[in-house]
Amino acid sequence: MEFHEKLQELRKKKGLTQEELAEVLYVSRTAISKWEQGRGYPNLDSLREISKFFSVSIDDLLSGDALLSIAEKEHRSKLRKTYDLLLGIIDLCAFVFIVLPLYPQTVGGTIYAVNLFAYDEIASSNLFFYWVLFILLMGAGALKLILLRYKPDKPVKVITDSSISLNAVLLILLTISREAYAAVLAALMLITKMLLLLKSVKE
Repeated sequence: MEFHEKLQELRKKKGLTQEELAEVLYVSRTAISKWEQGRGYPNLDSLREISKFFSVSIDDLLSGDALLSIAEKEHRSKLRKTYDLLLGIIDLCAFVFIVLPLYPQTVGGTIYAVNLFAYDEIASSNLFFYWVLFILLMGAGALKLILLRYKPDKPVKVITDSSISLNAVLLILLTISREAYAAVLAALMLITKMLLLLKSVKE
């Protein structure tokens, strides 16, 4: 007997509707319906709850291959979330472009490195774009972390793609403006993001 048949039989033996079982397991009725139709398996936490509620072992509910498949799927999902978390943190770190002395400022014939607040040896339009890009990057990072925390099922691919595009634009702008230190930092950020994204895609 397959898992979906076992679940349906156990539920009916208890005299429960799909809605009632969903409430007990803290999942949606749609999830119960999907499992009973054989269109997927619950995650490991839900499996433990099902096992506990019906007083059956997980081995009785699932074959070894199905259980291994679920565990592998959860492992990949957790790894992807970890990569997304790191990508969000990297974007939040864009504040270092504002506070670190990365920009050359000439004072009395001597060149000093200053932060963005003190930097005025640049066209105001470029300075405006710097601020916009840094704020957008930090916003993308904050939004990604919020979604991962409160809406873990929400896709964050659009935010990741936007973040990488913003980082690329920032790198080009800094390179054109000959902001060597800031450009190197932007390049390192972009490379790190690309490596994390590639590892995430492989999972």
